[in-house]
Amino acid sequence: MTKYRVERDFLGEMQVPAERYYGCQTARALVNFPITGLKLDEDFVKAMGMVKYAAAEANMALGLLPEKIGKAIMEASLAVVNGELSDEFPVDPIQGGAGTSANMNVNEVIANKAAEILGGNKGDYKLVSPNTHVNMAQSTNDVIPTSIRLAALMKSQKLAKVSEDLVKALRDKEKEFDGILKMGRTHLQDAVPIRLGQEFGAWAQAVERGYRRMVNAANTLLTVNLGATAIGTALNADPEYLKMAVKNLAKISKFNFTLAENLIDATQFTDALAEVSDSLKTYALTLSKIANDLRLLASGPKCGLKEINLPEVQPGSSIMPSKVNPVMAEVVNQVAFQVIGNNLTVSLAVEAGQLELNVMEPVMAYNLFQSFDILSNVLKVFRERCIEGITANVDNCRAMVDRSVGVVTALNPHIGYENACSIAKEAFKTGRSVRDVCLERGILSEEHINIILDPKEMTEPGIAGKELLKVKEKIS
Repeated sequence: MTKYRVERDFLGEMQVPAERYYGCQTARALVNFPITGLKLDEDFVKAMGMVKYAAAEANMALGLLPEKIGKAIMEASLAVVNGELSDEFPVDPIQGGAGTSANMNVNEVIANKAAEILGGNKGDYKLVSPNTHVNMAQSTNDVIPTSIRLAALMKSQKLAKVSEDLVKALRDKEKEFDGILKMGRTHLQDAVPIRLGQEFGAWAQAVERGYRRMVNAANTLLTVNLGATAIGTALNADPEYLKMAVKNLAKISKFNFTLAENLIDATQFTDALAEVSDSLKTYALTLSKIANDLRLLASGPKCGLKEINLPEVQPGSSIMPSKVNPVMAEVVNQVAFQVIGNNLTVSLAVEAGQLELNVMEPVMAYNLFQSFDILSNVLKVFRERCIEGITANVDNCRAMVDRSVGVVTALNPHIGYENACSIAKEAFKTGRSVRDVCLERGILSEEHINIILDPKEMTEPGIAGKELLKVKEKIS
């Protein structure tokens, strides 16, 4: 049977499982906020451990925190950072009080771990107090915003890495498919030819732009309000503590944090989180468009475009034998939809701040962290289980180009728009190729047509003019 210890706060007594490092305020939060069924984000907990370490180091250096207690708190904080106490943070990520429950959860765990380090027992806060010692010169209102920013920065690094890997995979396909001519399409109608490699190159460029935009937005999170305490006036914090705590946090986290110029502003406004969330939404829109394109190009296998083959990773139907669906592209779409929805939640929460504090930061963090995580997860499997295994149906690509009248556009500068229209109309009506109709009419020589309808000429600027000039000089 579970054994309990009794702890007290100013609201009264609470039973806490005896083996747990958390205390009565965490126990109250478990009763008050059974919202998502999830626990605090791991990176967020790690970030809070770093904040508590930095604060204890600063307070100890200033002589405000006894060295014995300060060192024990720092050691306990490192245990949190290293994930040694990961089961001790069960508080729901969506909670009231601007994150007070999360802050106290961490304070209690560190206090009880520090007490054990000093030879004491869990629940005996006379030795190490969650509020007096662990939370010294701090408030939920500077700890939580700072920790959210640090956690988001950690997650941005993970997303940047998987994004770089995806860009490389797309660039590899760009090179592999460079010589494959296919039809480009606008309005889902035949347009003019394009090389398959060029399509992959465009996607690579868009992905690179998307994740770099995210990285730039994340860099705005390097400004923090640590030391601002309750409303940005730094009540109960030594003036030197503010500089030292931020410097210490930069050292342990390896992020170049700086103290906000206006702490009152930095405590009540959360627009930086909106900017980061917006960048993730924009990135998601790009990724979803690429997924849509892949689904279209792989449609079929007999009655669609089927210009490319996506890797077959699972049976596609419980009723239709041998059916295979583009599931990896579909999951990218769905992640994008979730990120877009998360961004709306973050936007509404950022707007909902009142006076000296925005109490909606828990739901901002929950949605922002999820967007980072699911994008990182989906890009990894998208690369591994889709992009890297894509193959081209070269013959089908070429056949569509030959059947299309879209190539006639390349003839416009050489034979005029009216002649091009006439040739296109006849080619469409008879089912013959543009090349054959043009040769039959004798408008251009075969040598001229070969240059004009060369794959490179039709997909890159400025080649045919020079080559045709050479042919004309040769003829003359």
